[in-house]
Amino acid sequence: MTPALGDIGKRLLLGRKLRSTQLGETLLPKRIALPVFASDALSSVAYAPDEIFLTLSIAGLAAMTFSWKVAIVVAVVLLVVVLSYRQNVHAYPSGGGDYEVANVNLGPTAGLTVASALLVDYTLTVAVSISSAAQYAASAIPALEGHQATAAVIAVLFLTTMNLRGVRESGTAFAIPTYVFMVTILGMAAWGFGRYLLGDLPEASSAGFDIAPEEQFTHGVGGLAMAFLVLRAFSSGCAALTGVEAISNGVPAFRKPKSKNAATTLMLLGCISITMVLSVVTLANVMKVRFAEDPATQLLRDGVPVGEGYHQDPIIGQLAKGIFDHFSPGFYLVAAATGVILVLAANTAFNGFPVLGSILARDGYLPRQLHTRGDRLAFSNGIVILAGFAILLIVAFNAEVTRLIQLYIVGVFVSFTISQTGMVRHWTRLLRTEQDPGRRRKMQRSRVINAVGLSFTGVVLIVVLATKFLLGAYIAIIAMAVLFLMMRGIRRHYETVRRQMAVEEDDQLTLPSRVHSIVLVSKLHKPTLRALAFAKAARPYTLEAVTVDVDREESDALQAEWDRHEVPIPLKRLASPYREITRPILQYVRDIRRQSPRDVVMVYIPEYVVGHWWEQVLHNQSALRLKVQLLFTPGVMVTSVPYQLLSSQAAEERKDREERVAGQVRRGARKTSGDR
Repeated sequence: MTPALGDIGKRLLLGRKLRSTQLGETLLPKRIALPVFASDALSSVAYAPDEIFLTLSIAGLAAMTFSWKVAIVVAVVLLVVVLSYRQNVHAYPSGGGDYEVANVNLGPTAGLTVASALLVDYTLTVAVSISSAAQYAASAIPALEGHQATAAVIAVLFLTTMNLRGVRESGTAFAIPTYVFMVTILGMAAWGFGRYLLGDLPEASSAGFDIAPEEQFTHGVGGLAMAFLVLRAFSSGCAALTGVEAISNGVPAFRKPKSKNAATTLMLLGCISITMVLSVVTLANVMKVRFAEDPATQLLRDGVPVGEGYHQDPIIGQLAKGIFDHFSPGFYLVAAATGVILVLAANTAFNGFPVLGSILARDGYLPRQLHTRGDRLAFSNGIVILAGFAILLIVAFNAEVTRLIQLYIVGVFVSFTISQTGMVRHWTRLLRTEQDPGRRRKMQRSRVINAVGLSFTGVVLIVVLATKFLLGAYIAIIAMAVLFLMMRGIRRHYETVRRQMAVEEDDQLTLPSRVHSIVLVSKLHKPTLRALAFAKAARPYTLEAVTVDVDREESDALQAEWDRHEVPIPLKRLASPYREITRPILQYVRDIRRQSPRDVVMVYIPEYVVGHWWEQVLHNQSALRLKVQLLFTPGVMVTSVPYQLLSSQAAEERKDREERVAGQVRRGARKTSGDR
């Protein structure tokens, strides 16, 4: 594919480029920001209740009665976290979120800990959400059974493309499905409760089953064991809190007033999410839903396991089948909306990860390429990196949500806890100097809210670590540690480079004593003559042409042709008994430097410019290897002398024609009188 065709394909896929001055046009109103930043937390309704019931099912049917109590505690924690983060977005609206709060108030180590936790959590958000969507799709489309990982990878690539088109475009495209999901779940809940009040609500299709406890619980559940199981169910249900922090990272994407709009969106997110989670868990209890980790052996019909032939629908699927038993389109709408929202949930991470990566790159903890915006003013490099790591996780865990969910949540509660600690210190610091009574009362109220948030999230973090560490959370912790050390290393490297390149007081502009120019020659042709002409025009102290004597006959023929054309520059032949090219040239250059350390050696390398990628493979490989080696040699400058072949000229002309035509079409240009 030629560069012109590649550019056209990129424009078709991603849209036309946007100027930096158009950044304001990409800011989001609240109605678009809600689905963009809240889809992750809202989508947890599709799997957080499942995880609560699934964990409690380990101890049998009796343990399922704790599900509504666990859900209430999860809802309380969610409300506290939402109220706490409303303080964050007002105090730190720049988009750094938890990282900025921790970095400013607790120091770089705490900030980097939060950053590594969030980066891991964002990646897991994509992997878990997309894998869950693939599982839903496989239950509805039998042809996808066994191909969930492939379907998940395709979904990630689709989301990547949409986000590369820009935050506003992706948000607009995803807003309708997110609102459809909210309406369908809340509508299903309202219809279900209405039927319950009228005494017309049927039981779930699984209500007639019994649940066999796992082997360690067959003789009953002790107090300590039951407490641990409930705590484990609570930690799994806390998946409903993921995504709350994304709004604090995405404040710059909101329209003005940014902080106020972000805080309002947070409160909307909290109210909707709490209502949906409690409704689903309550209806699941009322309709006697049975949900087990291994339905083939744990679900019993008249004391006999249902066997491998039984397909266990997710909890929302079972509720929709019962509530809409006389209206099948309602069931299909709920199933479709749930599957779509799970895909779109990953969009929250696609907005949070690149912004956080950009801030870390600005501070020198990640490669600086992550700080630059792409053609559509999105942080394209961060989007692509997130997609790559998410795909690796999906393939490694075969898109199995139960395995991935164990890695989840740890990172987000690490960031929650450290962030709330930082906010408490933030308000304490401001209260030392604030004299206005009204502002002091407001700050004290905010500090109390963040202190309560710290207490809740700290306890949840301890519970999560205690109940999930051996089940897979240790993998997430290792990943955080690796990221932490890697970012520290990157920062250390940038600091070292900055110190080495800084201009000091005694530094002066020192000119070299002489310039010794060398033109590398393989054949006597037009590229060689051009390189010789350029080198001569620079007026060096010494100029010579150098060739490597790999083949004696070819070198003799080159020398004869050189003499026949009377080239006014001496040709030096370097011996190469082992038929190497790079090593003799490097040795010759180093000998010159050794004899005259204050001289500069300028090496001119003739290169072909071709018009097709496959032609590039056929040319310039020796020159490329040599340039790489010469870059590490002190006092040596390398100059590439390009020679455009006909294919490159034709490619350039095609590109000019295509850009000219595309520009006329885009601007609606009219023909001038000269064109007519």
